[in-house]
Amino acid sequence: MKRSVLRVAPYPVLVADARGVVRFVNDTASALLPRARPGVRVTRAVPEWLATAHRDLSRVPAGSPAGGGSAGTGSSAGPAVRGQIGERSFEAHPTCEETGEVMWWLVDDTDHLLARTALRMERERTAFLGDASNALLSSLNLDRCTATTARLAAGHLAGAALVIEPPAGRGLAVVSCTRGGEPVRRQVGAGPDLVPGLAEALQGFPPVPSRWIDPAAAPDWMVPEDFGTVGSIVVTPLPGHGVPAGALVLLRRAGEAPFTENEEVFARLFAARAGAALSAARLYAEQSSITETLMRELLPPVLHDVSGVEFAGAYRPAAESERVGGDFYDVHPAPADAEGQESLVILGDVCGKGLEAAVLTGKIRNTLHALLPMADDHQRVLSLLNGALLNSHHTRFATLVLASAVRHAGSVRLRLTSAGHPAPLIVRGDGHVEEVRTRGTLVGALPEATAVTVEASLAPGETCVLFTDGITEAKGGPLGGDLFGDERLHGALSRCAGMPASAVVEHIQMLASQWVRGGRHDDMAVVAITAPRNNHLSAVGGRGPGRFTA
Repeated sequence: MKRSVLRVAPYPVLVADARGVVRFVNDTASALLPRARPGVRVTRAVPEWLATAHRDLSRVPAGSPAGGGSAGTGSSAGPAVRGQIGERSFEAHPTCEETGEVMWWLVDDTDHLLARTALRMERERTAFLGDASNALLSSLNLDRCTATTARLAAGHLAGAALVIEPPAGRGLAVVSCTRGGEPVRRQVGAGPDLVPGLAEALQGFPPVPSRWIDPAAAPDWMVPEDFGTVGSIVVTPLPGHGVPAGALVLLRRAGEAPFTENEEVFARLFAARAGAALSAARLYAEQSSITETLMRELLPPVLHDVSGVEFAGAYRPAAESERVGGDFYDVHPAPADAEGQESLVILGDVCGKGLEAAVLTGKIRNTLHALLPMADDHQRVLSLLNGALLNSHHTRFATLVLASAVRHAGSVRLRLTSAGHPAPLIVRGDGHVEEVRTRGTLVGALPEATAVTVEASLAPGETCVLFTDGITEAKGGPLGGDLFGDERLHGALSRCAGMPASAVVEHIQMLASQWVRGGRHDDMAVVAITAPRNNHLSAVGGRGPGRFTA
């Protein structure tokens, strides 16, 4: 190619010989490389990366493959190299001549390089946001989610990160983390007003630009130990579901590049995902706390001995994931200083399973608790409860059995009333099992609830068992579809003669669980009332109820 044509070429062109001396420079190359002119050595005319590439290429014989072709072809192309000239990036393409000269075409690829870099960064950021979302949403534990937010932010966005929870009372709850470190939770006895933009971020307002925040204004509690001097700060809100989820603070050390506007935008994208996860975790924590409080009220009580009568109970919900259901029991003990007064035992079964049935269970238990002053009249209690359920918006009904128990001399006297419920069973001392002939209509379905009350007596060592149909109707056995049934329950109880109340309950619960073998079943509840094998001693001086000893 003629040098006159190369001189007006649109790309910078430089020609140097095998000895490393510049032979030709076109006008574009002269403007780019002011020291490059004919007769000047390449090492003085061009950047080091281009001079090294020319030296390495000149050492290869022109006819060899590494030199770009075979001898006799006139010219051949060599491998391109890339480097910086000033603040721009260039790709240099060599053409080797037979004379040993190398013609270098310089192509400005700064924009392409910036585009590739931006694309790579965008892909990395997109991948990070995806991984961050997975990590943040992998747990609904609020503390773990907060710690994950601080760790991710410190590891990918800044040298240190602080997650500041919404103010609750005095001070601030802060979780801080440095890059490569572990999150640390602490309570700060200071307000957010000392940090520019923090109070606004905690209220959900848009963040102030990083350049508006003076790093020297950062209070001591904001700077992690051994972090050093703060060089730049980003404060951005953590948006939640309707209410702010807190604020995210990013710190970089002095001497590091300050946050760019693009990095602040990316920090807000991360904060949006973190805020959503934190808001969901906080909502779950609040709902779990409410549920736990309600569950404590709905769970059956722990039973114990009352005034010389043994009480024991057990409950197993239909689903292992549920703690409450439609079966329930309660024992309302007689006052400790009221000798001769009865304790009231209630065991019931609400139609249905799960939380909806448990809600009605709670209402029935509360209503029966309010009717305790009338507990000496079972029929009246059931009638009033029936009216309360009929006036309720609930359309479910329930079956009940009431048992009033009192210690008399060495035995326990009982009054038993069934309202559509399986009849109680009495285990005598010789192992004989009797079915109490009480009957009645279920409550909450008919205008009137009627029932028959039956009296019975337990000798020392004898037990009265109240149970729900979840026991007898439990399906299982060798083939998986057989009912546990009344006959099998009677046989199991006959072997419980003389056992304490707790042992009877555990035995029935164990047999029923083994029968279903993890299969589907209804709620199961069982209560045992036992006359213990002990003697009653009169109180000293003839006063008080006395006590029972073995």
